Order: sequence, then C-alpha cells, then structure tokens
Amino acid sequence: MSDSVDDIEIRLLLEALYQRYHYDFRSYAQASIRRRLRQARQQLGFATFSAMQERLLHDESFLQTMLGYLTVQVSEFFRDPGYFRAIREQVIPRLRTYPSLKIWIAGCSTGEELYSFVILFREEGLEDRTIFYATDINQDALDAAARGIYALDRIRGFTENHRQSGGKSSLSDYYTTAYGGAVFDKSLRERVVFSDHSLVTDAVFAEMQLISCRNVMIYFDRDLQDRAIGLFRDSLAHGGLLGLGSKESLRFSRHSAAFADFVRTEKLYQKVDA
Repeated sequence: MSDSVDDIEIRLLLEALYQRYHYDFRSYAQASIRRRLRQARQQLGFATFSAMQERLLHDESFLQTMLGYLTVQVSEFFRDPGYFRAIREQVIPRLRTYPSLKIWIAGCSTGEELYSFVILFREEGLEDRTIFYATDINQDALDAAARGIYALDRIRGFTENHRQSGGKSSLSDYYTTAYGGAVFDKSLRERVVFSDHSLVTDAVFAEMQLISCRNVMIYFDRDLQDRAIGLFRDSLAHGGLLGLGSKESLRFSRHSAAFADFVRTEKLYQKVDA
C-alpha cells in the first residue's frame, strides 16, 4: 500500500475518532501520529487503517486501546530535578503569599509528576491549602494515577531525582511495598481532583496559581500549541506561573506577550499584563 493511501486512511481514522468520541488528534504532529498508528496497526494485527477505523466506530471498548497508542505515557517522579528545585526555591516563596492555591498538572499521564508536586508541597507546608487538578485525555492513565502504584525497579531513579530536587525527606516515607510494587500513600490523593480534560477541545475550568504542562505540547502542531498557550493564559490568575518542558517554548505564540520569563533556564513563565 502506498504512503499516499496510508495518509488518506490515517486522516479518515482521526476524523472518525473525533466525530465519534470527540477526541481530536487531527492537529497533533503528524509524523509522531503516523509512527504510533503504524505501531498500533502492526501490534494489533490490522491489515489496514480502514480496518482499525471500522473497529473504532463500532466497538466502544476499542477506544481506550487506541488512546493507549496515541497518548504518550512516559514520566517519572521529579523528572528533570532542576525544574522541581526551581519550583521549591523560587516558586514556593511566591505561592506562600496566597491563602489558598489551585495547581493544575495538565497531561498528568500515570501520575508521577502529580505525586512529585504533592510531596514537594507537603515538604514545604503548602499541601493543606492546595487543591491539585490532575488531568489527562486517557482514562486508563488517570486510573493508574489514582492507584499510585509503580514498579519497584523504578524507585531508585525516583529517589535520586527527589534528592537532586532538594527533597527534605526520604521518598520512602511516602510509599509501602506490596505485590512487587511501590504503593504510594493514599493521603497524597486527599487533595487531588482527577479529571478527563483535553487541551484540544475543552475550556478553562478554574483559576490557577500554577500550571505545569510538560512534554505535552511537543506532540502538537503550531496552531494547537498556540491554542493551549491561550488556554493556560486564560486559566492563570494574574501573576500565576506556567511550567513547560525543556524542549517547549511559548515565545512563538501570539499569546507570548501575556508572559514574562520567571526562571528562564527551567521554562517557568509568569503571567503579566499584555
């Protein structure tokens, strides 16, 4: 089958996904989408993308399987420790001035970044005044985040990241081991709201003091990146802070005038008057 036919079938598959279930991947970076869909076709045993589309349209249970391939679930606790050290040393002092806080972890995946924030805020004495919103478009990932169970062979790396981020306790204080995994304490979820939310199609849902959306927009095309930045602008309180991934930037965006560098080296920005 030629690439041109593949491309037509992929466009139709993504259109079917949007029309049937309102998940919009049509503006994601196409090279990445094609790669993931080809992997799905091969591993799931479909001869064509059209066959995948037919299954998707007529079998609702297939949706989560497709989302598992289309969304990237790669994270770790305190990933990029310098980012979390900057949160601890430069963002936390500003957040202490608020009587209550709303923090949004956008694209929370399976929860590693969420728990990193909750642990950091607990160590800094801000957990009790904070509501954490953890959102993703993949319900299976959200369910995994809500369980808070991670493979033991990952814990050594998590622990080192926590130490490098300036951790004030031992990561082992927050989990127990059982059934071959590390089970993070349910108290870490007491102030967390898990929710399905799409940066592509959904709107603002609260006013935030901090939004962390890291390594999500690298999979969007330029127009969709611009939409997401506009959504973050509208979601942030004046003076609120936005954290992006190390390979991401908002300087291309038509909304860039609404932000000033806060910690340039760690892609932390502050909302200001445009």
